[in-house]
Amino acid sequence: MTVRFAPTAEAKFLGVIAYILDESSSAAWSFHDRALETTSRLRDYPQSGRVIPEFPALPYREVIVKPYRFFYRVVGEEVWIVDVWHDAQIPNEPESDL
Repeated sequence: MTVRFAPTAEAKFLGVIAYILDESSSAAWSFHDRALETTSRLRDYPQSGRVIPEFPALPYREVIVKPYRFFYRVVGEEVWIVDVWHDAQIPNEPESDL
């Protein structure tokens, strides 16, 4: 399995890092590293994330890297990160731009 970021999810992830970077470079790098470590585990355990509670009927799952939620979908032999939301936000239904 490979883990990939959809373009909009990658832009959001980089935006989060830039936002954190304005406050603290060490916090930004720490979040970056934790996020990539967590999402890379999906290569071996693609079903390890939980079903998105707000959308249980959809084929998406999520992993949490506090305080952000990374929504993903398994497509064939690829895990696609499709969205990134702060946990205080009420998410919209994930949309894939794959």
